[in-house]
Amino acid sequence: CPRRLPPGAAFNGGRCLRCSGSGINVHALNIDGHFRMTPDEARFRLLKLIEQHPQLDQRSLASELGLSLGKTNYCLQALVEKGYVKLGNFRRSRNKAGYRYMLTPAGVAEKMRQTNAFLKRKQDEYEALRQEIESLTEELEQAS
Repeated sequence: CPRRLPPGAAFNGGRCLRCSGSGINVHALNIDGHFRMTPDEARFRLLKLIEQHPQLDQRSLASELGLSLGKTNYCLQALVEKGYVKLGNFRRSRNKAGYRYMLTPAGVAEKMRQTNAFLKRKQDEYEALRQEIESLTEELEQAS
């Protein structure tokens, strides 16, 4: 993917996570060529990013996920309301950069549940693709 992340969010080589081979939904492309995420997948990826990179602000999270800032804000607020994510002000200042998102114990449990569901979906997709490849390979062999 040619998309680059903003300066300061240069983990994963500064590349878009959704295009780096980490769990792409092969059935749904957006107009811009990026893969569309289900709401469950967006929630899973957001929880995972917050756990791995709590220093990221909303704009960086949105950029990494390929979501609009408004949608990311909406998702974060829903996670905060459900008690999965806590917003902390570590610099005790008016500077918004001092805020960090952290997973709560309930958020860690939800992330584990989401991880299991995500893995199951990806295994099902893999099996369906494997069967389709096998079928197409047989078709080609019979046509030859």
